[in-house]
Amino acid sequence: MGWFYGFKLHLIINEKGEILNFSLSKGNVDDRNRTVIEELCKNVGGKIFADKGYISQSLHEFLFAQDIQLITGIKKNMKNKLVNIYDKIMLRKRAVIETVNDQLKNIAQVEHSRHRSFMNFLINTLAAITAYSFAEKKPSINLPNQDRQLVNGLF
Repeated sequence: MGWFYGFKLHLIINEKGEILNFSLSKGNVDDRNRTVIEELCKNVGGKIFADKGYISQSLHEFLFAQDIQLITGIKKNMKNKLVNIYDKIMLRKRAVIETVNDQLKNIAQVEHSRHRSFMNFLINTLAAITAYSFAEKKPSINLPNQDRQLVNGLF
């Protein structure tokens, strides 16, 4: 029957939909895994908007020490926290990263189970990311120039 390699593709994109960095991990690795996040956030600074899967006090403190502000939504059982209105609006724009993921899955076919070897899996994944990076039209957020300096990445 062949082999199946379960994996997670972690992405950081900018407001233009360009992939800044990516990381592959095993499918059973937690999103908040420090080694994955450390590798993913190299050469990134400013604010990162992430989904609720990245909520962790230790991760927040780790990134804050690297001059990265992690902004996530809150879970139902969490206390409400004060968030800058601009950050709240930008957090709603996370749909852009979901669109990038969708394009990688459906257009570049990064997600399928026909890989017969690990090398085939890696080549397919890298080819999909490369093809996406050369795409002319990418999902993006229209930001004024002064706001572009504030936002560096989306998980």
